[in-house]
Amino acid sequence: MKLTKLYDKAYDWLLDIGPKIIIGLIILFIGIWLIKMLRTRLRDQMLKKKVHSSLQPFFLSLTITSLYILLIIVVMNVVGLELTIFTTIIGAFSVAAGLALSGTLQNFAGGVLILLLKPFGLDDNIVAQGQDGIVTSIQIFYTVLLTFDSKTVIIPNGKLFNEVIVNVTREGKRRLDFEIKLGYVANVEQVKNVIWNAVKSTPNVLNDPRNKVGISALEIDGVKFVVNAWVNPGDFGAVKLALQEKILNDLVTAGVKLPGV
Repeated sequence: MKLTKLYDKAYDWLLDIGPKIIIGLIILFIGIWLIKMLRTRLRDQMLKKKVHSSLQPFFLSLTITSLYILLIIVVMNVVGLELTIFTTIIGAFSVAAGLALSGTLQNFAGGVLILLLKPFGLDDNIVAQGQDGIVTSIQIFYTVLLTFDSKTVIIPNGKLFNEVIVNVTREGKRRLDFEIKLGYVANVEQVKNVIWNAVKSTPNVLNDPRNKVGISALEIDGVKFVVNAWVNPGDFGAVKLALQEKILNDLVTAGVKLPGV
């Protein structure tokens, strides 16, 4: 008698839950198949649109993982499982993780924006966070600079993206500016001619845009001459040293009286 009642209850339970389990399994298998197809299409689209290689694995993993979680929730709903405890646990974990990783998430968000908006790229010369150097690596959480005195600087992307970034390389040219102060005894036209000749004869100085030489200030103890010379960003340091040295030597050769001499 007891076995008969147990059998009847099992039979009733199977009739009640069986179709839900079958439908749930069908949805599960179809969902897995669709997600796999979507994964392939998504990867192809990111390659086609040339999404940065550092972002592709993250976006792919985030999308596919989210779809699997959504699929599991749908299947559990269809089968009739309670999701209250499951939802509470996920919510609590999300809040705790968010508080613990707030700085990391800020760096991550900055890295994603840098890779998407591209304010600079690899091998660009940038000035940011008080550092001046060449970008050697752009990672999700940080950017690596190599300074001109061979120091490796690692800057968190959160700080980097939220502050001013000067991209020296982007325009393809850079203006070299410096001043020379001489006494009032100096002949202005002679000095300007000497500087102009030095600018024209120094290697790697560009002719376009137009270079400039002139008087920038009249002070009590002398005249300031300003030099504006255009160069390629990569030649900036070398041209500055060469041009200043040549101007000094040419002024001495021309007999121009220098301060303190």
